[in-house]
Amino acid sequence: MTFGEKLKEARKKAGMTQEQLANLLSVSRQAITKWESDKGMPDIENLKVLSKALEVSIDSLLDDGSVLDLTVTQKPIDLRKYGDTGKLSRIKKLKIKEQMVREEYPDAQIIRLTVTKIKNTKSEAAADTAIGLFALLLGNIPLFGTQEMGKTVKSLDHQYYLVNQNQKQFFVLLTDEFMICRTMSKIIQEKRFEIGDREFLVMGTVD
Repeated sequence: MTFGEKLKEARKKAGMTQEQLANLLSVSRQAITKWESDKGMPDIENLKVLSKALEVSIDSLLDDGSVLDLTVTQKPIDLRKYGDTGKLSRIKKLKIKEQMVREEYPDAQIIRLTVTKIKNTKSEAAADTAIGLFALLLGNIPLFGTQEMGKTVKSLDHQYYLVNQNQKQFFVLLTDEFMICRTMSKIIQEKRFEIGDREFLVMGTVD
């Protein structure tokens, strides 16, 4: 089960609505909806409150085979400093972002990753199946897996890296606005692996 599925199950077992849980945490109901649909994650303080309110451990909520721990840093970046006027090609942006990672970790081994698949939640999988069967009934080509395909294509605007430095490993995500770094709880050495709902493939190292 994903974090969102576990959170939703724990909330229902506690007999709470999304609104009641949101009021308890002093967050919006939309925040709870976002967490339960795996479109976002609560910070460590909210995780602690969730744990107490729902009488579940943080470990049980997060333990989905993930190799990430709770040490997260988020740093704003400005591509304009590197000449981005909004008209740069994807390849040029990629080079700029790799330069940023190198500047952040000057002496580390930086491994370039690509997303090969983003798995659906249970509700998305059910919707995909329904769409495919409906197309089949109409005599069209059944397009199963369209949501997974769409999410994977959208992820191409993000860049992912593994960074090995001083016997530690970091998982780094770059958007056009932020560099987000998470410390790994165990070192990944496989060429193909999963983190959360994403499947990754090692594509080589950054010079």
